[in-house]
Amino acid sequence: MNAFPDTSFLFALYRPQDNSPAAQKYYAEMTEPVHVSGLLLYEFRQSVRFQVWLHGQNPRKGIPDKEGVQALADLEANLAAGALVIVPTQWPDVHPIAERLSNAYTQAAGHRAFDVLHVATALHLGAREFLSFDDRQRKLARAEGLRIRP
Repeated sequence: MNAFPDTSFLFALYRPQDNSPAAQKYYAEMTEPVHVSGLLLYEFRQSVRFQVWLHGQNPRKGIPDKEGVQALADLEANLAAGALVIVPTQWPDVHPIAERLSNAYTQAAGHRAFDVLHVATALHLGAREFLSFDDRQRKLARAEGLRIRP
């Protein structure tokens, strides 16, 4: 496996935003499918659903239901087509890595649990690159020797 993404990268692929052109360009140039964990897929799906709920509360926030449904459908289509591949993740092996990262970096830099888990998963799976648009997560991954893309 060459690269492992975070949720910000998936959002840029499946919902138009400022980072979408960079994500789509990188994705188009990839020589392997996007490798994802079940946890990453859960966070992405949950985030889409939360954004739809948020939009329902205040139409100036979040995303409309139709866009959320389309983003989830596009994700499922790419999973079915093999463009995204769920990689087996040994969570008992990831958790100590995440704990090490949390202990080393969170109090100084303010990392969230899912962000630490995604970087720990990338390290556990042997990824060389970390795909993210989240500045804090990029810094964490870079500090652990991962190449940051796109």
